Amino acid sequence: MARYFNGKEVELLAPAGTFDIFKEVIDANCDAVYFGGPSLNMRMMRKGYNLSYEEVKEAVQMAHDRGKRAYITVNNLLNEEDLEEAKRYFAFLNEVGPDAIIAQDLAVFPLIQEMNYKNIPVHSSVMMNVHNLEMIEAVKAMGVTRVVASREMDLKTAEILQAKSGMEFEYFVHGDMCTVHGANCLYSSMLFGNSANRGRCMKPCRWDYRVKKDGNVYPTEYPLAAKDMNMYEHIPELIKSGITSFKIEGRMRDTEFLLMVVNAYGEAIDRYLADPLSYNREEGSDTLYENRKRDFTTAYAFGKPGLDFINRRYEGTGKFYSTGKVFSTPTAERELKEERVLQVKESLQQAKRKEPAASVPEITVHVNNIEQARAALEEGASTIYLTGDVFQPDHPFGRQDIEMLTSEKGKANIILGMPRMMNELHMEQYHHFLTEGKKHHHYGLDGLLVSNIGAMHKFRPFDLPMIADFNLNIYNHLSASFYKNHFGISRMLPSLELPLQDLTKLLLHSELPVEMIVHGSPIVMYLEHDLYANARELEPIAKEDNQYVDNRHLVLLTDKGENPVYRDATGRNHLALAKELCFMPFLKELHAAGVNHFRIEGKTYATEELRMIVRLYRQAAENLEQCDKLFEDMKPLYAGYTLGALQFGHALQLELTQV
Repeated sequence: MARYFNGKEVELLAPAGTFDIFKEVIDANCDAVYFGGPSLNMRMMRKGYNLSYEEVKEAVQMAHDRGKRAYITVNNLLNEEDLEEAKRYFAFLNEVGPDAIIAQDLAVFPLIQEMNYKNIPVHSSVMMNVHNLEMIEAVKAMGVTRVVASREMDLKTAEILQAKSGMEFEYFVHGDMCTVHGANCLYSSMLFGNSANRGRCMKPCRWDYRVKKDGNVYPTEYPLAAKDMNMYEHIPELIKSGITSFKIEGRMRDTEFLLMVVNAYGEAIDRYLADPLSYNREEGSDTLYENRKRDFTTAYAFGKPGLDFINRRYEGTGKFYSTGKVFSTPTAERELKEERVLQVKESLQQAKRKEPAASVPEITVHVNNIEQARAALEEGASTIYLTGDVFQPDHPFGRQDIEMLTSEKGKANIILGMPRMMNELHMEQYHHFLTEGKKHHHYGLDGLLVSNIGAMHKFRPFDLPMIADFNLNIYNHLSASFYKNHFGISRMLPSLELPLQDLTKLLLHSELPVEMIVHGSPIVMYLEHDLYANARELEPIAKEDNQYVDNRHLVLLTDKGENPVYRDATGRNHLALAKELCFMPFLKELHAAGVNHFRIEGKTYATEELRMIVRLYRQAAENLEQCDKLFEDMKPLYAGYTLGALQFGHALQLELTQV
């Protein structure tokens, strides 16, 4: 089955969570169905969902018998154990011949290439967050045949990128939305050990928060809870933009609901193709509205939606979840405890390198302004990362700032960072800056901190060492090697979501040098959505000062604590942990496991606070035997210390002894 408009293919892509649902949906008015197999996909929270090997095989055959397509989600981040499962799974899929798999982890590419599988086309998942032309060119070179566009991509941008790249685009047109950029929400892992990037999100975005800023409390109850996407009345604009595949979210939805949505969109597309001149956009939309689970939005399709993006209907009742239950309730980040520290040490000892590590590990610091950079340099930091996402009220680093710092750096390295998400304007700005920099010895810069594969692809020719930042979610040694071999990455920060056993295994197997964030309050939600609009557009209902950060910064408040939200120079929002990561007690074990660079997330500290922290870690690096003693005298500057995702997972000692 295929539909065309002015020679452009139009595919309606439906979801299915179980084989029984698939058997109904495949005969609905759609062109393709996507579903998950028994593992390695992003919908693993609900018992009885996903298809078995035999059901996958039968589903693909059923789709092809009807002239339709079958896409299989292999869109988890993969840990070391998953790599073995993936090898078996891909051998099976190569025989079955789906029309494509939808993938997130870059380890998928060497796994397929190693076995020379010809029957597994790859589509990049929305969790790859493809959002600029260079990313499209990068994934195209890797063998991707279709990209699922970033949820924050508007249709005008999609039209331009599609025309320039010739790449097939898939775009979410209906269903559950997320306020956070794809693969940039780490909060569920930090709180529960359940990774949103591995299909186990506990939905902290759906909690009842209060917003505080400037000493005022605002009445927003669910400031992170997005409405459901509904593009039903904009089918003409979707087709004009060059979108190939109209994707409906809903692998956790029941049969009756899915058939209603799929058939509504299918019939509307058919009406438009048959007679675009007399097409009535509103015909049939009342059915979707009357059966909605949340209220509707067009999200970012036509520009930033503002507070209209946020849902009120049923939030907090549990009615909007597929299971009819609330996944989680507000929860405090776990405290750092001695018993857990001992377990972490025990596990890391299993990854101890046979060859000696560098005699003294290096301290690296991520900074927000020149004052912080100078303080870190004065305290002996070996590397300064100049952030690409500068938090207000500071201003982005410019050429004068960079040349001033590089002239003062001594033996240290100054590394230029980039925004996590880079639109075409960002790419043009950085390209011009680096091109001009070639005439001036790169302004004294020693490398680039890269946060998306588009930047790696575009800026590799400048011959500046590139370091892969933590938001790339490198989860296994195979993807680490791919970043090294395919993009020339010289060092990486692994995913902050790695639980204890997975971090230990990555350290055991990685050939790419590893750097780790060992202190600070890292960003766990990266949002295009501007939470600060609540304080601009709503009237306050109470007075209350922030507990740990300046009142000028917005915080999200629950009965379990406060999470600061920082706004950068472009208006993006960055939600941080309430507590500080602190790995001081096991720096020695990390170093023995091959971690030669310890990073401090310094952006949110006052200059003198950061100076004190860098001094402590510099002192620890020079004598790792004193880490426990140094930690005894440390006091948190925020709500306490935490181990983040290392609070979760088991030590590997017994497991490895048995191997």
